Amino acid sequence: MKAELIEHSKVIDELGSTAEINLWKLPKPTDDKPHGYKYSLVYIVEDKRVIGYDNAESKGDHRHIRGAVKPYKFIDIWKLIQDFYRDIEKFKRGEL
Repeated sequence: MKAELIEHSKVIDELGSTAEINLWKLPKPTDDKPHGYKYSLVYIVEDKRVIGYDNAESKGDHRHIRGAVKPYKFIDIWKLIQDFYRDIEKFKRGEL
């Protein structure tokens, strides 16, 4: 059984930047995705990723902030989305 897409959204904000969210529910948890979700959230400014959250194969949960990669503690998908949008707002205020 394949992963089930549970959310896909792509929006252009007031600055012309793109926020895109892709979330999949896995048929069963895996060693590198024990929570059972695969995800990719990205904020793109002037064709460059400035914020990203993902759990690419064998890399575990992590986030990208202006090119730096940092571990991310996954709690649930709602917290993931909240953290992503919080970072976007911090970026817009010049705090990231």
